[in-house]
Amino acid sequence: MNSSAIRRVATAVAVAAAAVAITPVAHAGTAAKTKYPIVLVHGFIGFDSILGVVNYFYQIPGALEKEGAKVYIASVNPSQTTEFRGEELNKQLDQWKAKDGVVKFNLIGHSHGGPTVRYSAATRGDIASVSTMSGTHYGSKVADKILANMTPDGGFDKAATGGLKLIAWLTGNKTSSEADLKTALNALSSSGAAAFNAKFPNGQNVEKAANGQFFYSYAGNKVKTSNGGDISDSLLAITADYYEGAANDGLVSPAEAKWGKQINMALPWNHLDEINQVLGSIGTWAPDPKSYYVSMVNRLKWKGL
Repeated sequence: MNSSAIRRVATAVAVAAAAVAITPVAHAGTAAKTKYPIVLVHGFIGFDSILGVVNYFYQIPGALEKEGAKVYIASVNPSQTTEFRGEELNKQLDQWKAKDGVVKFNLIGHSHGGPTVRYSAATRGDIASVSTMSGTHYGSKVADKILANMTPDGGFDKAATGGLKLIAWLTGNKTSSEADLKTALNALSSSGAAAFNAKFPNGQNVEKAANGQFFYSYAGNKVKTSNGGDISDSLLAITADYYEGAANDGLVSPAEAKWGKQINMALPWNHLDEINQVLGSIGTWAPDPKSYYVSMVNRLKWKGL
């Protein structure tokens, strides 16, 4: 081998060594290793996974598990009352307790999943904490507007309900036949939320409720968040107009999402970015949802939860 070839080989080896030196080594962490397992609960028209392939909380469960968390993913009706969804969640919590000997749970709900996890916290003694991402705690102006403009013949309602039932069936939800758009919209309206809050006020303005449960809230406040490659920006821009310039994520405003201790109500995400959708197409300047959920759970870890 001549000197020129030797230099080329030496250079290649040096480059390879440098690449190894700067490449992070994948390893299991402990940032999300909480005392009690995490339960992720989807929102309106949500799902645990479609045909077992695409998760609602896209890649978030894996990110949490990589950092030491035990994660359960709930499957509740995509379009029903908060109480109906909460009872479904309670049944799953009971099953996980019986199967794995769980003592308590840390619940995380997105959108309508926010009030849903609050229902479980209000009706059980084994909920350690509730964290919500753009939870519809005070309803959604979008639901109010749709209900106000719904046609008397219910044509839109029937067509949309059929789609909801299909989503529920594809996810394997056992109550798919009971999905109903108008029922869900009433629960998501400002008046429906007010009635629910009157019955279940626990944690409304405090971090730690009298029964020892912790409550935290987070919210997105932007609609256009990508560099043009995310279809959710244009879709949510339509519903965002209902807020008439007030901060919102396309479906929920920070004002509607506050509950318990407000940690960050101005995350630069829209309603789908908050769950790392569509398929992780988040703007390059926005925080990574996967990492952010790890930080949310890390807060629970340091609380001894």
